[in-house]
Amino acid sequence: MKIIAFDFDGTLSDSEMTVLLGEQMGVAAEMAEITERAMNDELSYAESLRERAALVEGLEEERAEEAYEQVELRPGAADLIERLNDYGHYTAILTGGFERGVERALEKEGVSVDTVISNRLPVEGGRLTGEVEGPLIEGTKDRALERLADERDVPMSQTVAVGDGANDLPMLEVAGLPIGFRPKPAVVSSCEVVVSTMHRLDRVLEERGLLEARPETGEE
Repeated sequence: MKIIAFDFDGTLSDSEMTVLLGEQMGVAAEMAEITERAMNDELSYAESLRERAALVEGLEEERAEEAYEQVELRPGAADLIERLNDYGHYTAILTGGFERGVERALEKEGVSVDTVISNRLPVEGGRLTGEVEGPLIEGTKDRALERLADERDVPMSQTVAVGDGANDLPMLEVAGLPIGFRPKPAVVSSCEVVVSTMHRLDRVLEERGLLEARPETGEE
C-alpha cells in the first residue's frame, strides 16, 4: 500500500472554491487575484486565505451552498481515485479549500477517498462569519502527509503527492514521488514529474507500478 495525497483546487478539480463563493458576493476578481498571488508564492497561504474569507463575510449560507454545488472533479479524476482505492492504496485529499465543496464534488461522482483534511468557513445566524477554521491554515501539508504515513506505518518513500500551487510545496518536497499537476512556475522544480491531464497522471502511476497498465487509447 502507498499513500496518494492529492491537492484539490487546481488539481483534482479545476474549480476554485473561493472564486465561486466570491461570485456570489460580486468579489470574484479580487478573490482570483489573491489566489494567484498565493499560488505563485507571492503571499503566505494563511494570509491569503484569511483575506479571501473576509471578502465573503455576510454571505447567506444558502448562497454559499450554491457555490459549493458548482464544484466538480476534473474529467478522469473519479476513475483514477476508484482505481487507486481498488488497488488497496490509501487515498487522501489535503486541501486549504473547504470541506463542503470537496464533499459535494465527490458525492456527484459517487466516489470517496480514505480521508479529507480541509478547512471550513464558519456560519453564524445563517451567514458566513468572514473567518476560516481548520488544520491547513497555518498547518502545512507536509506535516499532514507525514502524520498519515506515521499512523499507517508507511515509509515516506512510499508516498505520492500531487499538487499545483505554492501551498503544496511542503508535501511535494517530502513525498517519495512528487507530481505537479499543471504546476505554477514556483512549484515546477520540486516536482519529479509534471502532468496536465488525469489520463496522463493515470499513465504515470501505471509506469511507476502503482496501477496495472490498461490498453493505450490515444487519449492524453
